[in-house]
Amino acid sequence: VQLVESGGGLVQAGGSLTLSCTASGFIFDEIDIGWFRQAPGQEEREGISSISSDGSTRYADSVKGRFTISSDIVKNMVHLQMDSLTPEDTAVYYCAADPKIVNWNRVDEYDYWGQGTQVTVSS
Repeated sequence: VQLVESGGGLVQAGGSLTLSCTASGFIFDEIDIGWFRQAPGQEEREGISSISSDGSTRYADSVKGRFTISSDIVKNMVHLQMDSLTPEDTAVYYCAADPKIVNWNRVDEYDYWGQGTQVTVSS
């Protein structure tokens, strides 16, 4: 069981990035996947988006209207399209998975985590 994030990098404010999470060892259409981020100096990871096995999506207010989550069941991947980025979006971004999520933005709901990918937005 493994999650691997990719797509992070450095981007100017107002720019876009697409993060990807590749899941292996799961029955992909039986898991919920969430994206979290941990900003510099922050102890807590913030839940920013999730996509359920039924395709329903959720977003934190901080990213609603700017970020879009989607899944590719064939490739066992989840993507996070991030537009209109600001320096406040600078963080390490993590994907997480679990077969059944009740509270999508709670860290302790997820048993499986990727290693994280750095996103840096310059002003």
